[in-house]
Amino acid sequence: MQEWIELFEIEKQKLNELGNESFVSGIPLHENKALQAQSRKLDELVIQFHKRVI
Repeated sequence: MQEWIELFEIEKQKLNELGNESFVSGIPLHENKALQAQSRKLDELVIQFHKRVI
């Protein structure tokens, strides 16, 4: 469980950094392909966690 939490926090930080870069550059979030890919990665981690808990 702790490993999952650490991985989630790392991936969430990457998403936040991509979002900040997008904001500074004036790129809409929905147009930032790297941000969208990272968001999907984080979504998948949440789904995996949910499956383990249930």
